[in-house]
Amino acid sequence: MNDKLELADDLSLTRMGYGAIQLAGPMAWGPPKDRDKAVAVLREVVELGITHIDTSDYYGPYTVNELIRETLHPYPEGLHIVTKVGARRGPDKSWPAAISRGELVAAVEDNLEHLGLSSLDLVNLRMTDTTAAASIVEPFTVLAELQEQGLIKHLGVSNVSTEQVIAAQQVAPVVSVQNFYNLAMRKDDSLVDFCAEEGIAFVPFFPLGGFRPLQSDTLQQVADGLGHTPLQLAQAWLLQRSPTMLLIPGTSSVEHLRENVAAADIELPAEAVATLNAVGSAEAVAPWARH
Repeated sequence: MNDKLELADDLSLTRMGYGAIQLAGPMAWGPPKDRDKAVAVLREVVELGITHIDTSDYYGPYTVNELIRETLHPYPEGLHIVTKVGARRGPDKSWPAAISRGELVAAVEDNLEHLGLSSLDLVNLRMTDTTAAASIVEPFTVLAELQEQGLIKHLGVSNVSTEQVIAAQQVAPVVSVQNFYNLAMRKDDSLVDFCAEEGIAFVPFFPLGGFRPLQSDTLQQVADGLGHTPLQLAQAWLLQRSPTMLLIPGTSSVEHLRENVAAADIELPAEAVATLNAVGSAEAVAPWARH
């Protein structure tokens, strides 16, 4: 069962969502390698009851949003498309910041056009400077103005500090935070807890990024002991880590998509949670996790 998190009266997102970045070519550049498979994945997302698709116009750029529109528009009732602004793609496939007023307005308008929407359900502001709380105020204010104009329904932030979330909250309500966080990389533990207290969704990216070999060994052994894949276990741990955790694993495979959704049904025993909790700080492997 894929539980939902109610972030607003008009925004109910399945805790296991789908990240569309892998529908683009390598390095999120260009069209999908196999368009038919990409279309099949998007259709399966809807069939599985997922109501949360995470995307951005700078995936491709543009090609992923256009594919989503061509495949799923008119969108099923209850399906929410979440997008990001704050970056653009350079000709060298780089991701330079794009947070000036003109760039943000253009990005929102482009997302609306390429997705075929009159209003975006949720827009996350991607930051590159996470050191200064004040740095988020001006660009977030631009998005808040677009929200007042009806072009955006809800606002979120990405790649931010707790202080930046608090600063953004002084401008307009923040309903989601997207940061690099997983079983091994847990510097945002306090931010995860802050979001839970505030009722803000925390959406981690790179659910398996940053693992060292011994940590991977630990995860593999626990997964073997429970009869699941390491990725499923890593996602199950995230879902149990916080009641406001939402996941957006990306894949270009229908089979992997189904495996990801199945992770939402895994309830980790206390012993497994304790062992996995230690992955972020130690390489302990509990005897029970071995065959």
